[in-house]
Amino acid sequence: MQQIFSDDYKFSTWRKLWIALAESQQELGLNITSDQIAEMKANVNNINYVNASKYEKQIRHDVMAHIRAFGDQCPKAMPVIHLGATSCYAGDNTDIIVQRAALLRVKRLLVTAIDKLYNFADKYKTLACLAYTHFQAAQPVTLGKRAALWIHDLLIDLEQLDFAINNLKLLGCKGTTGTCASFLALFDGDHEKVITLEKKIAAKMGFEKTYAVSGQTYSRKADYYILSVLSGIAQSAYKFSNDVRLMSHLKEVDEPFESEQVGSSAMAYKRNPMRSERIASLARFVTTGALNPALTASAQWLERTLDDSANRRIVIPEAFLAVDAILMLMINIAGGITVYPKIIEKHLKEELPFMATENILMHCVKKGGDRQELHERIRVHSVEAAKKIKLDGGENDLLDRIEKDAAFGVTRANLDSLLNADQFTGRAKEQTKEFLFNEVRKILDANKEFLGADIKISV
Repeated sequence: MQQIFSDDYKFSTWRKLWIALAESQQELGLNITSDQIAEMKANVNNINYVNASKYEKQIRHDVMAHIRAFGDQCPKAMPVIHLGATSCYAGDNTDIIVQRAALLRVKRLLVTAIDKLYNFADKYKTLACLAYTHFQAAQPVTLGKRAALWIHDLLIDLEQLDFAINNLKLLGCKGTTGTCASFLALFDGDHEKVITLEKKIAAKMGFEKTYAVSGQTYSRKADYYILSVLSGIAQSAYKFSNDVRLMSHLKEVDEPFESEQVGSSAMAYKRNPMRSERIASLARFVTTGALNPALTASAQWLERTLDDSANRRIVIPEAFLAVDAILMLMINIAGGITVYPKIIEKHLKEELPFMATENILMHCVKKGGDRQELHERIRVHSVEAAKKIKLDGGENDLLDRIEKDAAFGVTRANLDSLLNADQFTGRAKEQTKEFLFNEVRKILDANKEFLGADIKISV
């Protein structure tokens, strides 16, 4: 991602755009020679930053500085570089090209993250665990089903990401106020040649479409929608990281932790979930940053204003770089979570007696018990058992209380048979299997060329 947003990528793309412009103008009859184009092509990646910096200090204009620096290397082509274009021809078209490359990088990471979570969800699709609403114990699910929720959010993000990629358009060659006036003058009023010029440039830069109308720039709403996609990915990763942090507190899972990693400078025993915390920190930055392009888009004046430029040069690259880091961390965690089934089972056993009370009630009523009387007795026993846990730090003895109450007429074996955790997870296992097979697997197969993103994290 750093390479995509590097100076080399940016300025070489400017030069490719100037070459595409000159080639297309030549093809449409302007007096531009093949030698001039060859000279430009020979220097496309040979950016002379020293000259460009010197010129920019003199004239305070980055595009003109690079035109002159390019011209120093291409004396034959100098008279036709940037012919008929305005600065946004280089700048805005490059921004779109850069964002497309960055979005494709994000897609590779996102698909890889989904794949890692797919494997995790499949592995633990039958492992019953205590669920939580309001972070209070609730009906059990399976760990795989919980992971399916993480995947589901990412699939929504992937859908939005694909839409953004597929709907990217090049600005084209619209001129200073979007009217193509300078190009119309170059081609002696031939509108068809101006239309064809833009199509040729787009094709040479790998785009099928350009924006139908614009001012000097493409609409800054395009930036808003792209950063909204990044915000969505950050939101999903944030939720994932919070869940990992909560489960780490419960000692049910650990994120990857190296053998010599230190969790705390003071408390040597600590295993802080710092990767997940870093995701949360960066995700907060990305989600709040999505407001920035919204304000920029709304503040544009008429055909052009420059209060967007410095802002965009910070906001857009930083959002992509942050999402790049977020997804690499997510891939690392998803592929290396340690699960502790015994702790998960312990937490289930602590709460399952309360959740089994309805099943116990139904079992006893079927044997001839009075539903209303037994309901009241269960209520009283449950209150007393909860009081013992909370006030005395004792264990949940609800089943012992019910077993000793003659009104229920049940043995411990009867009660234990009603406490099989699988009876309380509903369709969690089946939902996970169906979701993974019917939806996730198909999406991963359709995007297999994006699988296996190389990542390297240093945290």
